[in-house]
Amino acid sequence: AQVLVESGGGSVQAGGSLRLSCAASEPTYRRNTMGWFRQAPGKEREGVAGILTYGGVTYYADSVKGRFTISQDNAENTVYLQMDSLKPEDTAMYYCASAPTRLYDGSWYRLANYNSWGQGTQVTVSS
Repeated sequence: AQVLVESGGGSVQAGGSLRLSCAASEPTYRRNTMGWFRQAPGKEREGVAGILTYGGVTYYADSVKGRFTISQDNAENTVYLQMDSLKPEDTAMYYCASAPTRLYDGSWYRLANYNSWGQGTQVTVSS
């Protein structure tokens, strides 16, 4: 199974930026969709952003559109999440995940479609 390792989390003040990285143990192009999810204490895990590894089509949750950017570096087998204009409500554990199929607008955020998950990296945004 593919191993995913997230990094780049930390503590930042509101309005600040962080860039998360997800390093994959095998070429990302072998996994059709990569996604970033987050889970805040007491809340369900939710999709934040997704990317089709072939073609680079991207998807975003409404709550992060215009502030977060997902990207990939296939040469490095890495997917990134650039997070700008961070808000306290962005505080959560962030997870990287990969799916064996190409996912689209109505399915990229569904957890059941992903079968490889990282351990997560904590993001804390203070007001």
